[in-house]
Amino acid sequence: MAELMTRDGNWTFDGEAVRIVPGSERGVHRLRQELGEQTVPLEAVASISYEPGRKGGRLRLRLRDGADPLLQATGGRLPDEASPYHLAVEANRSGVAEYFVDEVRRSLTLEEIPEGPCDRYLLPGPPLPVSGAGVDGTATFDGERVAVSWRWNTNEHKKHAGPQEFAIGALEAVEWQPPAGLESGFLRFRPHGVKLPGSPEHDPHAIELWGFKKESGTVLLAAAITARLPHPKAPARRPALTKPAGRPAEPAPAAPADDHDTLLRRLRELGDLRRDGILSESEFEVAKAAVLERFNGAG
Repeated sequence: MAELMTRDGNWTFDGEAVRIVPGSERGVHRLRQELGEQTVPLEAVASISYEPGRKGGRLRLRLRDGADPLLQATGGRLPDEASPYHLAVEANRSGVAEYFVDEVRRSLTLEEIPEGPCDRYLLPGPPLPVSGAGVDGTATFDGERVAVSWRWNTNEHKKHAGPQEFAIGALEAVEWQPPAGLESGFLRFRPHGVKLPGSPEHDPHAIELWGFKKESGTVLLAAAITARLPHPKAPARRPALTKPAGRPAEPAPAAPADDHDTLLRRLRELGDLRRDGILSESEFEVAKAAVLERFNGAG
């Protein structure tokens, strides 16, 4: 067992996984605090390093490409202070950090973990439901549908299009781009077979982002959706075998409907998130409407 405790957070390694708990102090990035505790299986780790500095150092955990939906959704565009896999280490903890690195490296060698890419996600992604707000709109994802509502300041094109809703099965991808300089970022939902406008400002499939720290919830939302989309490196499915002549095709098994207990539990979870201040009143109403629609469909 190796454990490293700092003001920035606590990391623990038990030989099978790295458990990451972000710090609760004011200087810890909001995204890391909202993401919460992470358990990274050894299978997902490509390498680990400690970089000493004059006033301290930084511990870096590098994951295998495609192992984590959060990194997949953000495409390497997270700043160091926002990444859950970077840890600022005080100078007097450098020896512990180096021991931590040695223990993880030893296990990687013993278990013969490859550094190459994964063809499936090894981390589950953020818990549901999750909501993210941008400059001109808010999106909520309950695991099955993305619901988008617009703020008062959105442009007329999006207002005319009205609120949007996308079933997870209808989405080809989700794109997250952070703001850069004077250019706004965006969170965009890409349905299959739909040609989208170039500018997110006029695209009803996209929410504009102007400030990363306040809009970090959109990162979690993008990661939660990515975790439930097909993995980009997943093996291609084999084509279905041709039905023998004269034999009727067997009907595909119907997907089971959500039972009422599950939907009622989701409503209670949304209520708890509103009570704790994680969801605003408008975000709560959007998410609740999506769950109630599922409830009515299951009845």
